[in-house]
Amino acid sequence: MRHQTAIGAAALSVGLAVAMSSPASGATPRTAPGAPAKPDPRAVAAASADRLVAAKPAAFKKAPKDKIVRRGVTSGLRGLQYVAYERTYDGLPVYGGDFVVTTNASGGVLSTSVDQTRTLDVSTRASVGAAEAARTSRARVSKVETASTPRLTVLAEGAGRLVYETVVSGTQKKAPTKLHVFVDAKSGKVVKTYDEVRDAADDRSYYHGTVDLSTAATSMTDPQRSGIRCGGQNGSAYTGTDSAWGSGSGTDLETACVDALYAVQKEWDMLGSWLGRNGINGSGGGFPLRVGLSDVNAYWNGSYTNFGHNQAGTKQATSVDVVGHENGHAVFTTTPGGDSGGNGNEKGGMNESAGDIFGALTEHYMNEPATLDPPDYLVGEEVDLVGQGPIRNMYNPSALGDPNCYSSSIPSTEVHAAAGPQNHWFYLLAEGSNPTNGNPTSPTCNNSTVTGIGIQKAGQIFMGGLNRKVTSWSHARARVETINAALQLFPGSATECNAVKAAWSAINVPAQSGEAACGTQQNDFSVTLSPGSGSAQAGGTATATVATQTTGGTAQQISLSATSSPSGPTATFSPSTITSGQSSTMTVTVPAGTADGTYRLTVLADGASVDRTATYTLTVGQGQPGSVYSDDFESGTGWTTNPNGTDTATAGRWERGTPQPTSYSGTNLQLAAAGGSGALVTGAAAGTDAGTYDLDGGVSSVQSPAISLPSGTLSLKFSWNFAYLNNSSTDDYLRVRVVGANGSSTVLNQSGAAANKAGAWQTATYDLSAYAGQSVRILVEAADNGTGSLVEAGIDNVTVTKA
Repeated sequence: MRHQTAIGAAALSVGLAVAMSSPASGATPRTAPGAPAKPDPRAVAAASADRLVAAKPAAFKKAPKDKIVRRGVTSGLRGLQYVAYERTYDGLPVYGGDFVVTTNASGGVLSTSVDQTRTLDVSTRASVGAAEAARTSRARVSKVETASTPRLTVLAEGAGRLVYETVVSGTQKKAPTKLHVFVDAKSGKVVKTYDEVRDAADDRSYYHGTVDLSTAATSMTDPQRSGIRCGGQNGSAYTGTDSAWGSGSGTDLETACVDALYAVQKEWDMLGSWLGRNGINGSGGGFPLRVGLSDVNAYWNGSYTNFGHNQAGTKQATSVDVVGHENGHAVFTTTPGGDSGGNGNEKGGMNESAGDIFGALTEHYMNEPATLDPPDYLVGEEVDLVGQGPIRNMYNPSALGDPNCYSSSIPSTEVHAAAGPQNHWFYLLAEGSNPTNGNPTSPTCNNSTVTGIGIQKAGQIFMGGLNRKVTSWSHARARVETINAALQLFPGSATECNAVKAAWSAINVPAQSGEAACGTQQNDFSVTLSPGSGSAQAGGTATATVATQTTGGTAQQISLSATSSPSGPTATFSPSTITSGQSSTMTVTVPAGTADGTYRLTVLADGASVDRTATYTLTVGQGQPGSVYSDDFESGTGWTTNPNGTDTATAGRWERGTPQPTSYSGTNLQLAAAGGSGALVTGAAAGTDAGTYDLDGGVSSVQSPAISLPSGTLSLKFSWNFAYLNNSSTDDYLRVRVVGANGSSTVLNQSGAAANKAGAWQTATYDLSAYAGQSVRILVEAADNGTGSLVEAGIDNVTVTKA
């Protein structure tokens, strides 16, 4: 499953998952750990961000028909965590409805990146048929190889626009294309397109001399960097009798792979060492490389990078800056907001610039001598792609005909030329307008003088901005978010923040409304509730103390509020505004007629520089017979993917979503939901074939929020399915366990086998009475531990009832 970040998709959660594993009486025993595991900061961030989204729906333009879905958490430098979200509207995906919440290591919310301007309110009934939308979409590509089934989607433009999205793959002007076409579902006209294909215009390499590659013994596959391999146009890695690769010739394709692998391995190392990113995709993975493209070009197509040759046919396009550029597109694609959207070519130009920036960062990280591929701010000068030297100049883009300065014409500028302004910004931020280290001077658009902060810090700030990217990315939005990144990466220092602002102003991107001021100290606080739970009858009240403490910097003003899920109880605070270090009394009022059950109140402590949340669990009534817990996965109730941070799956991780059915040679694999439209599944999308989004590479786990069980006779019931093909084995499995404070019990344990097993929804039940009076969680694990197995699993309609 491509483009997943550190924690897989999950619906809006309320609680934080914690590992608990010592034996309980009457339960299947497990080995107890020596000490409780420290909470994964990604899980802490996810839970904190989820609570903020639940507490402040208006800030995220949430409509009544919206469902907010957490898509992942990416860890960055200094403990910063970036929590990415998407949304659906009336069951349809929303293009441009994404946003990012940034937290510190302890879960404090530092900032949000939201670009949707209005709450959606649009009809989801189409006037144009899917077949007509497909014909219109296919007409946009001159030679069509494949086209997806048109999918109804809502564009987050104004109050929303209903469209069909179709992905058309083939050839356009003799170049490969994977074009996304959006057709208005009312008028039948094309309203937006974007292309996933992004082009560039004792191992012996061509560009680096003799180098030491990380490869398998007889294959150009990197055993240390998941997903990295290099080969020809068929996608298979080159093989040999030993691990000595290449001849050093500019026309030898094995040598081209030596150069490509060496460059991407160094880029991977730079991302981790300098920028705090885990691999190319942010979650420990990368993408294959191909050489031998019969074109004066190189490109990234969303799945792999492909490299051709220069116009003279004497060199392969595998120099560090070109390989770094194409894999830089992969970084851009796999950060929040993806690589589509924006105004005209503006975001596409920023994507091209991102490739140039990552290429320059990699060159500077390697720091090779002048006799090889030394660090600079030129693009493609070693390859000499079209016989005219470099194809772009970052310190003075206009020297090669590209704009130095941002203007309103950038969205209509050719996409590679549109890289100019951001490239110029990055050079000014890194080196300044008049460097003293031997780098060239750089003209500014406002005749100002800019002092650089060094390429490593500039790269960290640029990466911090990308981690907050949204679909409608722009230079103005990038200014705001890179300022936030500078403040949060370098707290207490105004130097980096002021340099970011000066560099943006120097390319004519002016100050934006609401952007942060520089030099703000990173103040922080904690919030706790005592007690954290209580009970009341309908018509009654419950109280708790909200205590705060200043944990960093100086005290700040805090406004208190709360929301309940499900709705019903309300909370007031006395006083409602405090200074960190002070306390307040929360009074929860339960209106007459409120149904018995469990209610979770999210308390929001909205500080001047950081937001904190806490959860209060309220039990209304006496726990009479009936429903204790239920989740049909149509809306979010707090399941957490990879709760213990130990998952190894590289694709098809558990996520809450609308599963798209798949099959292989008549064997049904992924199924539609057991009821309604939502379910908990291993990769909800169908992809181009059954193997695109199935579970791959190891174990994926997902865990429910804490479930408070009353006394009495209790029963767990849920729907499940487990499907696999005859390339499976007993190493593959689906397991469901109940985890309590004193141990756990296995509820379901299904294993794979060397035979096709079609998916079919089945029902499992389990007596939970041994856990009465405890707080438990349901832990679901699925594994594809075999070689090349095709495995799918699903869970739906989870209920706990009291007899």
